[in-house]
Amino acid sequence: MNDWGRQGIPFLFIIDFELKQPIVIPLSALGNSFGLKFNIGNIQPPFQNQNISHQNPIQKTPVSFEVYQYGFNQVMNAIQAGDTYLLNLCYSTLISGVTSLEDVFEKAIAPYKLLWPGKFVLFSPEQFVSITNGVIRTFPMKGTIDAAITDAENMLINDLKEQEEHATVVDLLRNDLSIIATKVTVNRYRFISKINTRGKTLLQTSSEIIGHLADDYLDHLGDIMNSLLPAGSVSGAPKKRTVELIHAIEPESRGYYTGVFGIFDGSNVDSAVMIRMIEQRGDQFFYRSGGGITYRSEVMAEYQEMIDKVYIPE
Repeated sequence: MNDWGRQGIPFLFIIDFELKQPIVIPLSALGNSFGLKFNIGNIQPPFQNQNISHQNPIQKTPVSFEVYQYGFNQVMNAIQAGDTYLLNLCYSTLISGVTSLEDVFEKAIAPYKLLWPGKFVLFSPEQFVSITNGVIRTFPMKGTIDAAITDAENMLINDLKEQEEHATVVDLLRNDLSIIATKVTVNRYRFISKINTRGKTLLQTSSEIIGHLADDYLDHLGDIMNSLLPAGSVSGAPKKRTVELIHAIEPESRGYYTGVFGIFDGSNVDSAVMIRMIEQRGDQFFYRSGGGITYRSEVMAEYQEMIDKVYIPE
């Protein structure tokens, strides 16, 4: 990434959560690489003659409450021990009603989509970082509620647990940006966005943090990304110890789930957090989802949030 950034060579990058299987491919060679398809930074309309909103919701078979509760209790023990104060706990949910990864990629509407045939498809609403003319921006997304709940927007904004969780992630990302940028500021704080799904509409809160990179930043794109990973919004704080706990508590490695992907177009960078992912394992499909656990978390509410995040945006 450093070399190609210096040379102005456009490329796609896909970086896994554990930082063990990063992929960087020149855009000129993409057609020969794994059958990858992507859409970055713009929302595609539904295909003509397809009425996605009338399709049946996907069927979900999440991990049992007992399995989730066991992991949740481990997180709470770590919080009480002072090892973490925010940990994003994630599990896989078996789903049915999906015909193929390719079908999901074509039909799902999201600003960031990525298809790796036979492995996974994702449709992420969360931008990770963008870099334009030396200005770096990141958009942590924390806080979700069903829009159908009475007074949902005010409930989300005023929920003390959600306020604290969001503030923790914003502070973490602000500190991360300060490692590689100057004049770091929170430009927008806890603004609400709406996500339409086949089953329900969700409200989510995000913030925008900006900083200014050194003049030679194109020579150091790989260094910049490496300094920021893994993404704070899907790991927790303090980051290093929390990531160690994630590896110990979650029953499976995350792989590319909650990693990041994006493009360098020769001048600028745009990227997304790899959430809202469906993995194919043999002839079965699994949806990865989770949420942030703090000392205020209630196990049943967190379990339900994990299930609510299993959706395909329409």
